[in-house]
Amino acid sequence: MELPDFVLMAASIVGFIAICKPLVGLVKWVWAMFLRPPKKLKEYGSWALVTGSTDGIGKAMAFELASKGLSLVLVGRNPSKLKAVSSEIRERHGEQVEVKSIVIDFAKFSRKEIAAFIKEGIEGIDVGVLINNVGLSYPYARFFHEVDLELMGSVMRVNIEGATWVTRSVLPGMLEKKKGAIINICSGSVLLPSYPLVTLYVAAKAYIAMLSKSLNLEYQQYGIAVQCQFPLFVATKMIFTKRSSFFVPSPETFSKASIRWFGYEHVCVPYWPHCVQWCLLRLLPNALWDWCILRHFLGVRKRGLVNAYKKNGVNQKNPRVVCIPPLNQLHLN
Repeated sequence: MELPDFVLMAASIVGFIAICKPLVGLVKWVWAMFLRPPKKLKEYGSWALVTGSTDGIGKAMAFELASKGLSLVLVGRNPSKLKAVSSEIRERHGEQVEVKSIVIDFAKFSRKEIAAFIKEGIEGIDVGVLINNVGLSYPYARFFHEVDLELMGSVMRVNIEGATWVTRSVLPGMLEKKKGAIINICSGSVLLPSYPLVTLYVAAKAYIAMLSKSLNLEYQQYGIAVQCQFPLFVATKMIFTKRSSFFVPSPETFSKASIRWFGYEHVCVPYWPHCVQWCLLRLLPNALWDWCILRHFLGVRKRGLVNAYKKNGVNQKNPRVVCIPPLNQLHLN
């Protein structure tokens, strides 16, 4: 074979591999997203524990798990909401599903209190699935120095310490039987180049992402799957809208997609339109993304300030919001 022919053949092989690689990736994605059978969750254990279970994704997840025949330990800070959700689940599923409740305010309880309450609440039951869903963000976007110390502490305790101490409390039981599934609901904002004006929230979620990846490496040898899910916008109180759409699913729609991924890949974007969004966002240059997202959240902050002033009034002696230079003096252009 002459050299030109060899070079042509080598180039053809390289080109074929380059074309096949994304096609194989697409086929695998379609299989995982639409065709792959979900895990039988009761094989992990007969009970599931869900934090943040009285609203949004956590509530929808509780109902979805109950529909799979799992009994539930619901964790939340509002006793009346926990009672209402528990009653609704019992009415829908009858004696098929047992429901227990644990009242914990992750923003106020100490680490020892969280661990003690969880340990007491799950004593004697077979918890096979843990959903760390509880989360807290700002009431509206704001600069880092505008976040008061109380809110800053609450965001860190709820998003970081909550998942950490609940996981620490549930793990020993899973280790004893050498099986279990831990699902940490993170945020798609962690996957983006930047997410300004909600900085502390996204930084806390980045902690959850790394915690999940590292725990999975530690415990997969013991039959425990730790997964981190990255939803983009879901129609919950967290994004101040209950109006769902194709790209902003309802909590129920997201939960159905989410459960299909339990026990498989250690990181995933479970709702397929979110995957499409993420692929499109990756095409943007980082500088363009930074420019767009900063201006978006400056607008969110401005509307939040207006609403806060309307609701609370302006008290010059004791302002509720730290004053900063007007937007046209921030030199952001």
